[in-house]
Amino acid sequence: MVEAVQVQLKKGVLELCVLALLSREDTYGYEIASRLTEGIGMGEGTIYPLMRRMQSDGLVGTYLVESPSGPSRKYYRLTDFGRTRFEAQKTEWTAFSAAVDAILKNASLGGAK
Repeated sequence: MVEAVQVQLKKGVLELCVLALLSREDTYGYEIASRLTEGIGMGEGTIYPLMRRMQSDGLVGTYLVESPSGPSRKYYRLTDFGRTRFEAQKTEWTAFSAAVDAILKNASLGGAK
């Protein structure tokens, strides 16, 4: 049960995390997947479908960069709409996480008395 909750929490913040990474710099899919695996334990199988959806939603654009050590890499960048969505989600997340933190801070493991 705990694992299922963790998966749902991670899926819920995945788009926000990708937007945050891309707000710093353009990057390619494998790098995004690596950072998310390291940071929140989400792997490539989840990332690439999300990137396709974000592209079709107009949040990210792509371009190819030639690689000296292999095939060209597809880089992702935030669109103006993606930046707007990121700022809105970041504001919502900050308020939501503060509310959850406040509830957890006042919680008791012993139950109601």
